[in-house]
Parts: sequence; C-alpha cells; structure tokens
Amino acid sequence: MPTVSPTPITPDEHVVTAREALEPLYERLELHTDATLLSAAMEAGWPADEATKALAALRLHDALNILGRGN
Repeated sequence: MPTVSPTPITPDEHVVTAREALEPLYERLELHTDATLLSAAMEAGWPADEATKALAALRLHDALNILGRGN
C-alpha cells in the first residue's frame, strides 16, 4: 500500500480562516439581534437610551461569564 505524506498548506489570499469566514455572519446576526431586542424594549415603553444601556449590560455580563469572571 502506498504511503501518503501530508501536503503542507500555506495560507494565501484564497484561503480564509474559520474566523474570517464566520465573522460577517456573526456581525449580521448580532446587528439583527440588537435591533430586535431594542425594538421590543421600546415597544414595551423603555426609552431608547435605557434599552441600549440594558443591552450593553447584558452583553458585558455574558462576556464576563464566558471569560469566567462573572458573578
């Protein structure tokens, strides 16, 4: 049986990382989610600045939990 030696892959302008491939989708989803949450909060009577602050606090809380620093 012939042996197969691994072929090294060197990045060039045609190869993208997983992050590069996923980042645009992640950003679109994040914008859509933010818009939906802010719209719902304002429809419920929240002022836009309070809704924005609440969403920012929620994102911070989630980020800290991911980093293992949450309460």
